[in-house]
Amino acid sequence: MNKFFLYLILLIFLSNCGLVKKDVVEDDPNTKTLFEKPKPIEQELNPTLNIQLSKITNGEPFIGNDTNNSGNINYSTDFENAFSYKFSGIDQFDFSQPELLFTDTNNIIFFNGKGEIFKLSKDFEEFWSINHYTKKEKKLKPVLYFAQSGNDIIILDTLSKVYSIKLSTGEINWSKESQSGFNSNIKVTKNRVVGVDFDNVIRAFSLSDGKELWNFDTENPFIKSQKKLSIAIKGEVVFFINSIGDVTALNVNDGSLVWQTPTQSTVIFQDAFTLENSDIIFANDTIFFSNNKNEFFAIDARSGIIKWKQTINSNLRPTVIENYVFSLSEEGFLFVIDDKTGNVLRITNIFKEIENKKKQIKPTGFVVAKNKVYTTLNNGRLIKTDLASSNQEGFYKVSKSKITRPNVFNDSMYMLKSNAIIKVE
Repeated sequence: MNKFFLYLILLIFLSNCGLVKKDVVEDDPNTKTLFEKPKPIEQELNPTLNIQLSKITNGEPFIGNDTNNSGNINYSTDFENAFSYKFSGIDQFDFSQPELLFTDTNNIIFFNGKGEIFKLSKDFEEFWSINHYTKKEKKLKPVLYFAQSGNDIIILDTLSKVYSIKLSTGEINWSKESQSGFNSNIKVTKNRVVGVDFDNVIRAFSLSDGKELWNFDTENPFIKSQKKLSIAIKGEVVFFINSIGDVTALNVNDGSLVWQTPTQSTVIFQDAFTLENSDIIFANDTIFFSNNKNEFFAIDARSGIIKWKQTINSNLRPTVIENYVFSLSEEGFLFVIDDKTGNVLRITNIFKEIENKKKQIKPTGFVVAKNKVYTTLNNGRLIKTDLASSNQEGFYKVSKSKITRPNVFNDSMYMLKSNAIIKVE
């Protein structure tokens, strides 16, 4: 007992010493900040500059899009009708950021909080629902990531399972165990499925039997990512970003390194623990992405060289249309950037016509469709903005809670919340 009190007194003494020392350092006039963080831009620039786009994205940009760039979608809506499909809520919805899978057979694939997978028509008619998890696994509440391969659906989950099911019935084709759970969107190409796990390892598996074909290990900070990681593919090269901001390009056939570019200084490595990167997109031979550290990068896809860098505070997926890059900051400012030079052409505040008390309202994603910007918010609302004039054309109540980035499929817009799919027409 005496030893216990002795240790306790010693601990208090050391803690107090540490606190005193910290106070002295903070008040020391001779201290100097070496790496001052840039402040988010909250000021408009050329708000009346007219932006005209002529190119419209053909096809369905949310089906099998390996580049992640949705462009200027051929779609418009006035939100006259809204429908919802409810399911058992997903606990880790905000962290894991799962996405709907739209198939080339005009179906929707998703899952609920217990790992049950279901197949719907575009109008929410349920064809089948099936659960391939044990009772113990269901309690762990797996999050699933999907991709389509012909008549099959490939699933990677947060429990480290890799498996394939039949699109027609949901019956299982094969199932394998990986070394760690997965935390990324997944891509299918060259008869293989590719995903990134929680250890910052990218892995490729055979579509025929789930056998691991290759893996590439990147630096692991031993602290899990605060956001789902991102993969894009162009031709023979797979690009991905890990949880500490390293962008890597690999040969998709054998996993050999093409190039690797770190975007975070090792001097401020501890900041990477809270780093949240946007999804990466490929467009105009360039990889584009941003983060919540006020950084937007354009990286040459062939060499890995940083072409330019801008100060934009955003973990939302950007969009490239023609020679313009569009990014939406956490503060609600829409940036229009020249994709060659990185020069900011226009900044407009899409929140200027709504009351944003204490900055509690934040955007969760956006898409551009027929020169309109549709922005979803964390309070369940959606803003429609005219891209040319930057004027607000609509403010709609879609839900009572946070909704995800809009998806456009079969002339309808779909959004997710933790316990429902929402469709608007």
